[in-house]
Amino acid sequence: MFYRPLFRFVPDGTKIRFMRGRFAGLITSAVLSTASLILFFHPGLNMGLDFKGGVVLEVHTQTQANFPGLRAALAQAGLADANLQSFGTDGQGVLISLESRATAAQTQTAISEAETALNAAAPGAKILSTQAVGASVSHQLFAQGLEALGLSFLMILIYIWFRFEWQFAVGAVATLVLDTTKAIGFMVLTRIPFDLVTIAAILTIIGYSTNDKVVVYDRVRENLRKYKSMPLRDLIDLSINETLNRTLGTSGTVFLAALPLALFGGTALSGFAMIMLFGIVVGTSSSIFIAAPILLFLGEHRLRRSATLPKAHGG
Repeated sequence: MFYRPLFRFVPDGTKIRFMRGRFAGLITSAVLSTASLILFFHPGLNMGLDFKGGVVLEVHTQTQANFPGLRAALAQAGLADANLQSFGTDGQGVLISLESRATAAQTQTAISEAETALNAAAPGAKILSTQAVGASVSHQLFAQGLEALGLSFLMILIYIWFRFEWQFAVGAVATLVLDTTKAIGFMVLTRIPFDLVTIAAILTIIGYSTNDKVVVYDRVRENLRKYKSMPLRDLIDLSINETLNRTLGTSGTVFLAALPLALFGGTALSGFAMIMLFGIVVGTSSSIFIAAPILLFLGEHRLRRSATLPKAHGG
């Protein structure tokens, strides 16, 4: 007796012809990615403190922190660029990020003004620590963040090329690049600060999206050996339908896990969670409407022939 789950996202045995929409999917993706690149150059990303330099003040208030009141007091003191985040569990911890000033003297003046404004808005508040991020350090962090993204793409290309044929690797990496550009466009539109946390979010969705595509690719490879005369277009449709419940189930679970962070995680976690939610939706849809059509175009006259030959790669 086999166990049957009580809930499925789609019925068993679906026969959706996904490849009929391959051109619409690719064109839509290309348009969105192009628009995202335009947004990247203008107006550009909202660089966080990690990448543009500045000062972080760790503050502890005597009572529950009144964030609207603190923001108003700092703005009145000429520090409208201040970014406030909560830390700790008692509601009395506040991280205040100030953009870097032209000189060290101006930076020290800004810190003094912030301290005066805090004492006026929250009497008894104490600055526990002050951490400065210099311009040279921020540029180095930015370069290392981009290197991490580039290295992740390279390692994924090598991994999938080793595990599958080159058509799978090219399709996966091309799709991940398109997914990443859309995530960048999303950050520009929402003005989520681009910092080390958001780079971690992008790397996370790249890993998730890669796993999602490998699931589909595994089934395509299995079916290439099982249905040796089936046209590749029909075989890819079959493979997507056979993995659709797993794809949607995994995506739905991760989405529901990240949703509370976006709603209740506060400023410190909301940006990370929002990018995760966006990446889950984009990564899941791109596995079907981007990665699969690219595989079809690259492998229509090659994969069927290679499926009957001895396997040359690992996996």
